[in-house]
Amino acid sequence: MSKKSKKTPLRDQTPTGFPIESGWKGEVTDFDPRATPGFEGKKKDGKELLALRDRALDDLQERLYAAHHGEKDGRSVLLIVQGMDTAGKGGIMRHVVGNVDPQGVDITAFKAPTAAEKRHDFLWRIRKHTPGPGIIGVFDRSQYEDVLIHRVHGWADAKEIRDRYTAINAFERELTEAGTTVVKVMLHISRQEQGERLMERLERADKHWKFNPGDVEERQHWDSYMEAYTRALRATSTVGAPWIVVPADRKWYARIAVQQLLLDALEGIEPQWPEADFDVEEQIGRLRETME
Repeated sequence: MSKKSKKTPLRDQTPTGFPIESGWKGEVTDFDPRATPGFEGKKKDGKELLALRDRALDDLQERLYAAHHGEKDGRSVLLIVQGMDTAGKGGIMRHVVGNVDPQGVDITAFKAPTAAEKRHDFLWRIRKHTPGPGIIGVFDRSQYEDVLIHRVHGWADAKEIRDRYTAINAFERELTEAGTTVVKVMLHISRQEQGERLMERLERADKHWKFNPGDVEERQHWDSYMEAYTRALRATSTVGAPWIVVPADRKWYARIAVQQLLLDALEGIEPQWPEADFDVEEQIGRLRETME
């Protein structure tokens, strides 16, 4: 009788999705949207891990902010979250990013460009929201909309899309060279799961505000979107700014995976508490005098 393999302790598991190497030639549809790579537990375990690592993420974020905010140059993190409608971007904002000090986080939700924004190149509005030193910047959708939806609907021809891939790679290289760690996440949801989540929004009065009739129309282009994601990931997953495909049919898994990716990014920076620029002992003495 074979012995059962021991389960990895919860604290030692690393749910980081599927990293996409530079030069990848696969298809987005090769990845199972219900998979839980790097994690052996169930939903209950995932929720426990999310709570377990909240403090570590909060501590690292505070150290990053303390060490670099207000500087002309310094380290930062940019988390880019892409995904089809209902993929769980909002849940990532609430349950992962929302658990750190808001003063060190800058979240930008990019909608359709305004008339003023359309008068500039597609990266103009993106550049205005890149994170400053000490900040975790979060893009809820991003510059990738201009190579995804534009490809699917034919709003840009093949040459323009290729030129945008090149511009995006150059832009992200600028960011990394300036000290920003770029974390790019594709929340990978199945068509079936998306349909069920949209139906829930229609069947619940408290979810109607989240429903957009245009989402049903976009579902007709599902295969084209999967192809657009495949092309974008192949063209823009670089050594300095790789993509990670995070299975998103299980919301709880997507959250712990993105949390892990942020932890990895911050641990790679290793932010340290800044040394006091004053005499600590002197200030202790002065304070004690006010307490007598």
